[in-house]
Amino acid sequence: MESGHRVQGIRQVAITVADVDAALGFYRDVLGLAFLFRAGPGLAFLDADGVRIMLTTPQGAGAVGANSILYFRVHDIAATHAAMLARGATAEREPQLAARMPDHELWAAFLRDPDGNLVGLMEEVR
Repeated sequence: MESGHRVQGIRQVAITVADVDAALGFYRDVLGLAFLFRAGPGLAFLDADGVRIMLTTPQGAGAVGANSILYFRVHDIAATHAAMLARGATAEREPQLAARMPDHELWAAFLRDPDGNLVGLMEEVR
């Protein structure tokens, strides 16, 4: 396996919730996580000691409380995504720009594990 085409650690965890505002109040005000930003009405992001927590309403076939997603940080998301597909991963979504931040672009892609669970890949491009 080429050393540059592997995951590097967990950067973000998505938590599927029924009401982002209510969940934001809990994670921010009750648990004390630092609020980072919102990306529309259905997404809020917090910081848990360097791991980003994404609060989101169900996406696709997801259900509240039943489809949290681990996002792994990668380098060169397009090449890494292709390498993982070549190694037998099931494609869900090709790499695409997810958000433009003041100092970088956030790119994301998705694969499925053998049980059908979503696995997120993300790269922050400066």
